[in-house]
Amino acid sequence: MPKNRNTFSSLTARRRKVTSRAVHAAWRWVQRQGAVTAERPGRLRFRAIGHGTRLAFPQGTVFGEPWIEIGDHCIVAEQVTLTAGLMPDLDLGPDPILTLGNGVVLGRGSHVIADTTVTIGDDCYFGPYVYITSTNHSYDDPEQPVGKQWPRMEPVHIGPGCWIGTNAVVLPGTRLGRNVVVAAGAVVRGEVPDHCVVAGTPARVVRRWDAEQGWQPPLRTPAPVPIPEHMTPEALVALAELPDPPGGC
Repeated sequence: MPKNRNTFSSLTARRRKVTSRAVHAAWRWVQRQGAVTAERPGRLRFRAIGHGTRLAFPQGTVFGEPWIEIGDHCIVAEQVTLTAGLMPDLDLGPDPILTLGNGVVLGRGSHVIADTTVTIGDDCYFGPYVYITSTNHSYDDPEQPVGKQWPRMEPVHIGPGCWIGTNAVVLPGTRLGRNVVVAAGAVVRGEVPDHCVVAGTPARVVRRWDAEQGWQPPLRTPAPVPIPEHMTPEALVALAELPDPPGGC
């Protein structure tokens, strides 16, 4: 009896292993087929979607595509929400409402809510679960539920080269300059100059670049050493496999 039980357990384990591999292979196939590109837009009809851009599957909520422009070589991760207008099937006029420049990366689960104009510059990178909105609830009338009061809308502009950390929130009326860093979890509103780091709730400038003095306050860690131009991928692999020197680093 123990022998039969062991045989049954072994067969069950093998079936589970085979089933698991099949499920994962099927899901990878679904992800490839469900991804959105300029050549394979699926049901989505964006105003523009650039060469080399890919929206991973499954997508989040997407509507108002005729007023959404996405540049070249963008990466939009899974479950990212992109919306133009307060609700689907509105006529928003002749101009784009939501614009993503070239090389924009939107992390998993992020939301970009463009009820009025939202512009994201080239080469901006967003961590997961970033929330950007051009609309905020109003609560002027104390007798009415907040959700039933007409919201306030202000355009949002994010300059090129910005990095927005995980779980950051960018509120209506925000204007970020060039190469701005927004720390994880920050809540940003208002105007931020070029080459600044902002953090906190509400976000404030904690570091800025000065042409004469460099970063103020100074950076606590040295700048990373760039990879030499002549370095090949094979040489990098060989370098990574070198043994540690005696006595450690």
